[in-house]
Amino acid sequence: MIEVEGLTRYYGDFAAVQDATFSIGEREIVGFLGLNGAGKSTILKVLAGLLMPSAGTVRVGGIDALEQPDALRTKIGFLPEEPPLYREMRVHEFLRWVGQAKGCSAAQVDAELPKVIELCDLGTMAHKVIAELSHGYRKRVGIAQAIIHRPDVVILDEPISGLDPHQIVEMRQVVRSLKERATVLISSHILSEVAVTCDRVLVIHQGRIVAEGPTDELAQEGVADAVALTLRGDAEGVKAALKASDDVDSVQVREVDGAQRADVKLTEGGARERLVAHLVEVGIGVLAVQDPVSELERAFLQLTRGDASAAATQEKAS
Repeated sequence: MIEVEGLTRYYGDFAAVQDATFSIGEREIVGFLGLNGAGKSTILKVLAGLLMPSAGTVRVGGIDALEQPDALRTKIGFLPEEPPLYREMRVHEFLRWVGQAKGCSAAQVDAELPKVIELCDLGTMAHKVIAELSHGYRKRVGIAQAIIHRPDVVILDEPISGLDPHQIVEMRQVVRSLKERATVLISSHILSEVAVTCDRVLVIHQGRIVAEGPTDELAQEGVADAVALTLRGDAEGVKAALKASDDVDSVQVREVDGAQRADVKLTEGGARERLVAHLVEVGIGVLAVQDPVSELERAFLQLTRGDASAAATQEKAS
């Protein structure tokens, strides 16, 4: 459905997206995960035909974004973080107007409107003035306007921004139901929401894709055959003690708050209990034994370090 190769997008001299390459199949829900300013919204705006790439190729359903931008836009439904609503209109009037503005006939819109109202759970709100709706319902109207013309791809930029916990659960159900009719792309900086809602994740840091894969695999990767230890001792002594154990395949050690944090991959058949007993026997103090941080969490934590905030400032200014 979506093929992106070498996508780069500049704002002046600032590269908001750099050499991004990925593909997305039909009826997938894919999350673009990253802190504000990481480049995820820029990528989605390019996919929606709202921005042109500075370099690289973007194809949606075989349509090239540079060669046929108008044709590409007909395949896309887009919800920005702040829904583009005419608040003085009633919900059903607004959706009819949007559908015809996107090229549908009045008959096509009238046929599609009941389905969209039901899908977005707007039945009790269809005849209300949009300005009277809660923030959560306005978000639903935003999704409804994005899908009224039956696009092949639905792009949602921070769809749960500003919602309370109850509204988040309801929005999650709406988003998951969209998979029955379209490929869905979601931008978010909330790891837990992406993990629950999406089939697959692209983690973006400073305009580059630093990790990708199915959420269940990334979330579980390495947990069964790995362990995170907080140990007392000097780094070299801790490393030596760990490497001397037959239960350890590989290890990384770093100092955290005056202790040594050891991320250990166990050998096949390796046991945490034996490893801990070995460390105590050789005089290494064991302060904590935990499941390791998942690969998805690890990638996201990387986004919160370094100069990500500077990137956010530059992209916002651009």
